[in-house]
Amino acid sequence: MQSLISEIERLPADERYGRVAGIQGLLVEIAGARNSLAIGGRLEIESRNNLNVPCEVVGFREGRALAMPYSSLEGVGMGCKAMIANSDPVVYPTDRWLGRVLNAMGEPIDGKGPLEKGPVGYALRGKPPPAHIRQRVGAKLDLGVRALNSFISCCGGQRMGIFSGSGVGKSVLLSMLARYTATDISIIGLIGERGREVQEFLEDDLGVDGLARSVVVVATSDESALMRRQAAYLTLTLSEFFRDRKKEVLCLMDSVTRFAMAQREIGLAGGEPPASKGYTPTVFAELPKLLERAGPGPQGKGNITGLFTVLVEGDDHNEPVADAVRGILDGHIVMDRAIAERGRYPAINVLKSISRTMPQCNSEQENALVTRARQLLATYADMEEMIRLGAYRPGSSADVDEAIHYNAALEEFLGQNKDERTSLADGCNILADILASTPEAENRKAGA
Repeated sequence: MQSLISEIERLPADERYGRVAGIQGLLVEIAGARNSLAIGGRLEIESRNNLNVPCEVVGFREGRALAMPYSSLEGVGMGCKAMIANSDPVVYPTDRWLGRVLNAMGEPIDGKGPLEKGPVGYALRGKPPPAHIRQRVGAKLDLGVRALNSFISCCGGQRMGIFSGSGVGKSVLLSMLARYTATDISIIGLIGERGREVQEFLEDDLGVDGLARSVVVVATSDESALMRRQAAYLTLTLSEFFRDRKKEVLCLMDSVTRFAMAQREIGLAGGEPPASKGYTPTVFAELPKLLERAGPGPQGKGNITGLFTVLVEGDDHNEPVADAVRGILDGHIVMDRAIAERGRYPAINVLKSISRTMPQCNSEQENALVTRARQLLATYADMEEMIRLGAYRPGSSADVDEAIHYNAALEEFLGQNKDERTSLADGCNILADILASTPEAENRKAGA
């Protein structure tokens, strides 16, 4: 009843509309209602095939509003009526949305019937909590992946980026995190995803148990730029709803790059000048607005731990979107194609990855253990080419000999099957056992 009353209160007292005055590509010019519209405003065009086409205002030109559609413009022609919405878009989530799959409009696409509406509306373009009322990041979070738990520890409320080229295994890593991370709720946004992979992700990677404590938002690659962008907004909005209910929320988004590409399409259509690699200025303005919505909540609320994938073009980790996202987030996980090519998954390059909260959330003993393992891996990486070519002679350097001794065990530790889960404590103990095994002890064991 409260939800119904809220909707009635939002009904406009009058009805305002304009007319379609021109169409160029996916850009629709609306005349006659410029004083009733603003950037981000919504309207619905009544097409000639009796279907309403939802649109959003992205700019103005010569006294006319420029709008982009959320769906096909088929049937829209000159003079079609454009009805103006008088309120900002909101959704009414409830706990019963868990286990459901939604599109960017918040509509169910899983065939399980309609969604129940909650009493309170949440704006799709929410704002992050003010910095001065936010909590600090929480305790260390168990991600269930050895390489991350040990070398790139994550805290509750932290935001991390997973940087990877195409085909290196980031989607599989994302599915492991969705199943194994020790949080109350998972909100998963598949932005610009291949339609074929959605059902595979839900059934094979996420599974029945994983889906039961998740809400999945899907916008496939064939949908409009507005739908792909809005799917990202809806993912964060649902995360904020469960955070406000004092839940520890894991927000997974694949990928931020496709959100940036959608915003680039919208900006270019609206007449923005292209900047770095064709990305428009609004792309770099919208990224922090989106990503800052994740993180620690206000006092007395829960936290949103954000893990966002970034698809780096041509394996260039310094391309504009990757560079901008890396500067916003609290750490980055780098996935390396060379590691994937030699068959070690997840293909995480721990030497190029970093967690900005890790030194504070680990004990002194854990930090010392990780530092020691990193030194061994770095020493081996520096000499790897010479070792593989046979140009290094054993005994030339004690440090290199030691790195060679430990390398096979460390590589095995960093690899993990997607159906295998390792807790924080188990990962630390395994790593400690590996480093406790000295070359001398191994030689004595072999001699016995």
